[in-house]
Amino acid sequence: MSKTLIIAEKPSVAQDIVRALTPVAGKFEKHAEHFENDTYVVSSAVGHLVEIKAPEEYDVKRGKWSFAHLPVVPPHFDLAPIDKAKTRLNAVVKLVKRKDVTQLINACDAGREGELIFRLIVQYADGAKAPLNKPVKRLWLQSMTPQAIRDGFAQLRSDQQMLGLADAARSRSEADWLVGINGTRAMTAFNSRDGGFFLTTVGRVQTPTLSIVVEREEKIRKHVARDYWEIKAGFAAAAGEYEAKWFDPKFKKNDEDPDRRADRLWDEKAANAIADAVLGKSGIVTEEAKPSNQSSPLLYDLTTLQREANGRFGFSAKTTLSIAQALYEKHKVLTYPRTDSRALPEDYVPTVKQTFEMIAKEDLPGPLRELAQHAKKGLKEGYVKPIKRVFDNSKVSDHFAIIPTLQPPKSLTEAEAKLYDMVVKRFLAVFYPPAEFMVTTRITQVAEHHFQTNGKVLVNPGWLAVYGKEAQDEDANLVPVQPNETVANEHISVNALKTRPPARYNEGTLLSAMEGAGKLIDDDELRAAMHEKGLGTPATRAAIIEGLILEKYMLREGRDLVPTAKAFQLMTLLRGLAIEDLTKPELTGNWEYQLAEMEHGRLSRDSFMKEIAKMAERIVRKAKEYDRDTIPGDYATLATPCPNCGGVVKENYRRFTCSGADGASEGCGFSITKIPGARSFELHEVEAFLRDKKVGPLEGFRSKAGWPFTAELRLVFDDEIKNWKLEFDFGDDAKNGEGDGEPVDFSAQTALGSCPKCKGRVFEHGSNYVCEHSVGAHVTCDFKSGKIILTQPVSHEQVHKLLATGKTDLLDGFVSNRTKRKFKAFLVWDEKEGKVIFEFEPRGAKTPAAKKTAAAKKVAAKKTAAATEE
Repeated sequence: MSKTLIIAEKPSVAQDIVRALTPVAGKFEKHAEHFENDTYVVSSAVGHLVEIKAPEEYDVKRGKWSFAHLPVVPPHFDLAPIDKAKTRLNAVVKLVKRKDVTQLINACDAGREGELIFRLIVQYADGAKAPLNKPVKRLWLQSMTPQAIRDGFAQLRSDQQMLGLADAARSRSEADWLVGINGTRAMTAFNSRDGGFFLTTVGRVQTPTLSIVVEREEKIRKHVARDYWEIKAGFAAAAGEYEAKWFDPKFKKNDEDPDRRADRLWDEKAANAIADAVLGKSGIVTEEAKPSNQSSPLLYDLTTLQREANGRFGFSAKTTLSIAQALYEKHKVLTYPRTDSRALPEDYVPTVKQTFEMIAKEDLPGPLRELAQHAKKGLKEGYVKPIKRVFDNSKVSDHFAIIPTLQPPKSLTEAEAKLYDMVVKRFLAVFYPPAEFMVTTRITQVAEHHFQTNGKVLVNPGWLAVYGKEAQDEDANLVPVQPNETVANEHISVNALKTRPPARYNEGTLLSAMEGAGKLIDDDELRAAMHEKGLGTPATRAAIIEGLILEKYMLREGRDLVPTAKAFQLMTLLRGLAIEDLTKPELTGNWEYQLAEMEHGRLSRDSFMKEIAKMAERIVRKAKEYDRDTIPGDYATLATPCPNCGGVVKENYRRFTCSGADGASEGCGFSITKIPGARSFELHEVEAFLRDKKVGPLEGFRSKAGWPFTAELRLVFDDEIKNWKLEFDFGDDAKNGEGDGEPVDFSAQTALGSCPKCKGRVFEHGSNYVCEHSVGAHVTCDFKSGKIILTQPVSHEQVHKLLATGKTDLLDGFVSNRTKRKFKAFLVWDEKEGKVIFEFEPRGAKTPAAKKTAAAKKVAAKKTAAATEE
């Protein structure tokens, strides 16, 4: 009897499919890696099971970071199993090849990446001599409720319909490989010419995104504050007092000077003269009142949801996506979250009414209960109708906007409830009438001087009622005046102010800029026009931001994203090499647009990939052929003088160098690298280093063999060269990390315990606790753990406990590299990972259903401590 194999993206989705199909297809029997009944075999991947790689003859050998092996532009890509997923891959491939399996259904996530996961598995299985030749259908789910899954099976898409998406998925993957491998290795080879190993990652999307942040930071640094003055006055009318601000009615906007405003004066004497002329005088009031309507914002797509959750709750883009995915996949209360659409299909009106009914009738938990009244009112007043701004097929791509499903939430964590509340409120509000205001502009004229007062009175809350705004705030009311009433000036003030630089990006504003390919766009319609030319996709933008932070190109300072010295150095290099492809967001955004065109069959895969290959070759050629000593750029002059002669120290691409007392000569020869141990100096660090002759301990260094380490840097005088030089203060760690050091004598120390890897003895050594067999001339083990991890000192007592029991006490002095916040954790030895990791305290569930087993909490809380990065 022939059967159909259904391949989901994750085991949990496979289980949901089995539950949904059981009532209509019969009971399934559970096996080790799949479920099966008389009709279906249901299995799943665990994300990507295979990865693309170049054919062996084109592959870049590990560790060969020279131009000799570049560029790498293979004629095709082979596939290789991902090491951690080999067991699952073999199980799925075995099912694909079963003779009784005559049809395949791709039930991976309904998007570009889900299409790729399935296609690569089938391609890998099809690598045998005899091709599979098994027909393929596509399950396309917007919601994970049982009925939605059954509806999806009733409307399976053909393989032919999915070929455009498959081409775009493969092209995206291969393009990222080509640009990433060639760009990263070329820039790393360039930066490592003077020795060492300075890993310099670049990417088709990550580098233009970084460029946006760096350009904003450059504007902030170059901003010169300008003094200006504002005049505020208080006037007494018959009904009471009101405030007004001076403005110039003849003002015209000047794009060349964006600091200029109608209410700013640039001369203090002129400002004081106006104040003197107005003080105590009478004026005439005129005002114009106009009704104004404000419609609800559109429904959420993923990027808008991430932006607003970041602004309201401080959630990172990654956190918002993770919560939304759980609400979709685990709780089944939201539709598919990885969407770029803010509209619904035109035939979805009945479903929306049913969703309103669910919200109105269900006893939702906690604060969500208050939303029932708004759903009831919406049904009673007939608000749900086919409105074009909500129901529009032309604005729905593969997925529609994020809305609640017909499944009521039973128990959500606090964070899940917050995000669900946001989506439900927006869903209800978009069908409510516009909010109605009366907007008043009042002009008070004293002689030739004009003052303006603006008032906005809420007449009818409309959709704002869903958000709890039923009445106008008291402080927004204006005292009434009569037409052409004469008012008296009571007081006036001249306020001295300074222009401010543009604000740094946070995750919300950066997501918006990525969506608009470098342009920060708040207007819904403009953003909609640009979204197909954005950087990355809604599903990938969070990962891009996290990747830039992981690679130390950006840091989180509170909610701000701040580029590091490494980021500036990369931008200087790419600009200096004239590799504009990797720095211009608009160009990369256009590539994303081309991928979208490919999805819809309007662009060939072959022509797109040819352009990407040309770009990869050009990147390598520019770096390889560059023959000057330094890269032109906007470099700093340090405030701290040369430690050797007191001259001026200036920055160039690779070094900080003395340039003599006049700042323009060869100087005394003092010079230090900008990237000791593959870690870029921040300007404030090098200033402190020259001033104090030491800095640290600092994290993020790497030895030539790639070992991460923490160390202090010292500036020491070398009698041989008669000048100062930089040295690491970490004992023999660097040599020992490479396994070619001198034998280490531990006879004067008492062992702290037995190595969990090889049972050798563990001692303190340099800035680490190490196995005796991991240092010296003959290295046979690699166990080591830092004496300081994320600023938390780890005492001998705690190391002894870790080695004896596998776990330290709860330590409370860790500081996250990413968020700069303190946190508490245990250090534990993970046998499977072969390293020391963090384990966090189990936290009590916010709602009853958030309870987990202790074991599940332990697994969920693990993070690697060996890399000292949270």
